[in-house]
Amino acid sequence: MNSIVEQPADADVLDNLLGIAPGSHLHPVRHARDKVVSATQGSHALFFNAQVQDGLSLSERLLVAYYASRLTPNERLAGYYLEQLNALKIDQALLAKVDADAVESLGDPRLQAILDFTRTLILSPVEGDQQALQVLQQAGLTTAEIVVLAQLIAFLSYQVRLAAGLSALSAAGVA
Repeated sequence: MNSIVEQPADADVLDNLLGIAPGSHLHPVRHARDKVVSATQGSHALFFNAQVQDGLSLSERLLVAYYASRLTPNERLAGYYLEQLNALKIDQALLAKVDADAVESLGDPRLQAILDFTRTLILSPVEGDQQALQVLQQAGLTTAEIVVLAQLIAFLSYQVRLAAGLSALSAAGVA
């Protein structure tokens, strides 16, 4: 995986965060369909690969992930993405504004539009309409960047829900 905080190439983010190791009661459930595990981790690795040139910077993608994880909320994933952001030496004043859900005070219209759109799709997806897309365009995002952003937010929504479900199963001792 190409993350900022180095992990072994075969590391699975959710397995690591949730303590799902071979032999654990949840491992057979999580890995019943290795194709799904592989696709989930592959998507994660692609979205957060520093080498990918999709128009969104790695710091923008990680801020979206951190903010989405905080809004949902999922503290484990938020902590993971915060660690990634800190490895990039993200501006702590910017991070404090994101933590306070004060994205309107960022002073960066592009990032504000990106995080506003993230909030919309996480909290009120039905409001992710043409008007919401126009705000992104007015902030300078290209159509390709908007598509990647929407895909990233959709992936994060899936990742957060998967982590929550696996956590619930683990807490219940279900295998």
